[in-house]
Amino acid sequence: MKQAMQTESEQLMLRIKARIEQSLKQFITTIDRRFLLCKLSPLLLHNIQDFVLRDGKRIRPMLFIVGYLGFSRKAASNLYTCALSFELLHDFTLIHDDIIDKSETRRGRPAVHTMLNHYLARFKKLKFNGQDLAIVIGDILYAMALYAFLSIKIDHRRKERALQKFIETTICTGAGEFNELLYGAENIETVTKDHIYKTYDLKTAYYSFASPLIIGAELAGASRQQCAALSRYGVCIGRAFQIQDDILGMFASEQDIGKSVLADLQEAKKTILVWYAYRAATSKDKKTIQKILSRRQVTPADVMAMKQIISATGALGFARQEIEALYRTSRHLLDSLAMKKKYRDLLGRFAAQLLQIG
Repeated sequence: MKQAMQTESEQLMLRIKARIEQSLKQFITTIDRRFLLCKLSPLLLHNIQDFVLRDGKRIRPMLFIVGYLGFSRKAASNLYTCALSFELLHDFTLIHDDIIDKSETRRGRPAVHTMLNHYLARFKKLKFNGQDLAIVIGDILYAMALYAFLSIKIDHRRKERALQKFIETTICTGAGEFNELLYGAENIETVTKDHIYKTYDLKTAYYSFASPLIIGAELAGASRQQCAALSRYGVCIGRAFQIQDDILGMFASEQDIGKSVLADLQEAKKTILVWYAYRAATSKDKKTIQKILSRRQVTPADVMAMKQIISATGALGFARQEIEALYRTSRHLLDSLAMKKKYRDLLGRFAAQLLQIG
């Protein structure tokens, strides 16, 4: 019986994702026709299409749809177009992140600024580069996100409150990025677990998990109590997802994660893995960690050394325990929700798959 329920949830996820993909393609076409992007700049349209339509999990629009349908009797007009606002917000942050991180790849292909630098290589003595143009594309994607959000046909007061929350989410995400960059400059000695989790919440949990669920539910008319429970659920899953992402960033291959495995150490990111490893390390290994985090240019040998320290100190095991604890808490929160059962089941299955929990 349980296996049948999981299969139904998986099928529902696939149907929702397929509609999101279809809506995304249609929306890009609509934007092109509305603003004549192809005539204004074929290069601009090409880069938007290429990046936005790349394969992705579509976590954020899916959670928005589930948050809405879990509390609504029927789908509002343009619901799926509105859901795209969360995917476009995500794309906007990725483009800017790649510039900040100096990452050359994203989703297994060249980052937007990398593609633009290749294009600009044919010109001489330019006063701008691909990074400058990519910033503009990111800004356009954020404007497109707002355009998509406003398309939903629903009570204007509800829509206004939801849009305000969407904008608040963007501010929180920016604050999280700002803090993470500053923590990169701080000595690992002074960074606390609370600092790290606060950054995880701001940069990942709110905009990727809690916000899509809450905004979808609020648009559907869910109570404040239900939205608060959804928010706590989203933060739990968001934190766990970020820890999982940290593990993959350290131990997976570049092919698996679609970006450089040097990225996190290059930025001297104070992840929960690095934080725990440093506190449990020997004096010698602490010095090694300090040296790696202070280097301008991290090497594959540095990554290997950090992996060994993380494994030897039990940091990897600690991180996995944190994921499991957060997942257990999320399950209790999920069970308390007055959400339609099939969408509650979908959320449970979706989280288990995302966190690689059997």
